[in-house]
Amino acid sequence: MLVGVPKEIKDNEYRVGLAPESVREVVAHGHQVIVETSAGLGISASDEEYRKAGAEIIDSAEEVFARADMVVKVKEPQAVERAMLREGQILYTYLHLAPDPDQTRDLVNSGAVCIAYETVTSPFGGLPLLRPMSEVAGRMSI
Repeated sequence: MLVGVPKEIKDNEYRVGLAPESVREVVAHGHQVIVETSAGLGISASDEEYRKAGAEIIDSAEEVFARADMVVKVKEPQAVERAMLREGQILYTYLHLAPDPDQTRDLVNSGAVCIAYETVTSPFGGLPLLRPMSEVAGRMSI
């Protein structure tokens, strides 16, 4: 599978869908990864760190969306990103669909398979991808 990581474009979002260590893990399991140039700068991860982890660095989000079988993001896709999704492509990110009917409509119309982090459930019924975010929020609130 070709996994693509675009740079986040939502205002004040500096995280990235995969850190270099995660790219290394994905590549070790036989997959390819493409990362948009400068996608990791918000977490102080350089393009060179991604290259060393096994990713190919590409110039644009358009190329990520055009080539990737699965797109991994942090925040919900913005309208320009939703327009690039295609049927059968996998999108893996936070979606927060309830307050955003336009996003919901665009995602359904794209035909992409959209997996929201906030809905992934463990075999025991918990929400393992929300737990770390909740822990961070709790620490930051103090």
